Amino acid sequence: MAVKDYTKGTGTIKVAIIGGGPGGLGAAIALGKLPFVDWTLYEKKTEISETGGGISLQRHTWRQLEWNGAAKNIKPEDFFRSPEGISGAQRNGRTGELINLHHHPEGVNPKHISCRLRRALLQGALLKEVDQSRIRTSKKLISVGKLPNGKVQIEFEDGYTELVDLIVGADGIRSFVRSYAFPSHKIKYNGQSAYRTIVHKPTAEAIEGIPKASTFWQNLGGKYVFTSPLGGDDFEVTARISRPVDGQENVSWGRPFDFRTLVSEYNEFYEPVRKIVALAAATGGTQEFALFSGARLDSVIAHESIALIGDASHPLSGAFGAGAGFALEDVYALTKTLEWAWERGRGLPTALRLYDKIRSPHYRDLYAVLDWYAGIGAEIKAEGLAVDEEIEQRVKRTIGKRGEWMYHYEVEAVVDDILQQADEEAAAK
Repeated sequence: MAVKDYTKGTGTIKVAIIGGGPGGLGAAIALGKLPFVDWTLYEKKTEISETGGGISLQRHTWRQLEWNGAAKNIKPEDFFRSPEGISGAQRNGRTGELINLHHHPEGVNPKHISCRLRRALLQGALLKEVDQSRIRTSKKLISVGKLPNGKVQIEFEDGYTELVDLIVGADGIRSFVRSYAFPSHKIKYNGQSAYRTIVHKPTAEAIEGIPKASTFWQNLGGKYVFTSPLGGDDFEVTARISRPVDGQENVSWGRPFDFRTLVSEYNEFYEPVRKIVALAAATGGTQEFALFSGARLDSVIAHESIALIGDASHPLSGAFGAGAGFALEDVYALTKTLEWAWERGRGLPTALRLYDKIRSPHYRDLYAVLDWYAGIGAEIKAEGLAVDEEIEQRVKRTIGKRGEWMYHYEVEAVVDDILQQADEEAAAK
């Protein structure tokens, strides 16, 4: 293996990673392997932990976990992967009728086939690869300021301050870093909330009519129930429903919630779904997630010293169920552009511009998919279909490659192409 030459770079850069979710931990792993980066991760909570129920690891996510070394920390017993090759099912939540059954594509590396596991296990797998001596918890960011000398001063609620060259904003959908970088950009509650509960798998699977597959039980008005086995004795139940807009602005991400208060909202669902909703309510431990979203950012960099990654860079509120994968792709692109720039003595601004050139078009294309979904929804609504027919059409008209390409996207190839173009442009000057 060739030894990387960083002697042409512009010296060590000090990096503050804000946020200890999958994106922040992935950044800590990857940047920690660059000898010219001096990084610290700041997390506002008292410990590195993950909220929520289950999470999907798609093909693109597995590749990034192999690249950063965390894949080896996820064992087969940690996740659920359908032995029948089923990646997911869509059913009518009112009748139980199967609308669509999706299988894993052929030709995929068996290790990369999508699966579902408890979110905390992904967090733990990443954390094992991080130098934890560089993590600072109970650090809530309250101020960011660009200084005349090019440095960025960050200040935390406890009074601690630091001067850095680069902020990696990995602080989620309600990103403080994004609000500083783009003060006119706003997110808002979209009228939907999700309620996530982990229940006992044998008990859940004993309910007749609940399949051993990741299944969406669809209804109208954004209401659905999602059920899926996870690893071990875990089984996930997620219910989504429209909730009042008033008062939602201050709801925290992952707030404990008494789900018993909403069970009656699912009375029109198929009986097995009603039973598993009742099981979730009886089990307890439900967490509420008020879903916020915002317009696409024109750029994922700012002030030649900020790079946004993960939900901070694309406030989509989990629209594709692949947020961890997108965040780790961001990390890959940022790491590779920093490395490229330092090898060539090009510095931080060049690296960030290349990062933006790689990732902004990707998020533009993701938002285009959402616009397409919205268009299909409006078209179907205008047809005045019966309820069950409308549920079916909403599923059937939005399946296929146009809505699934992001799971098979290869960021590695895109990075290689952009950096090759940059080399060719430099050589032509």
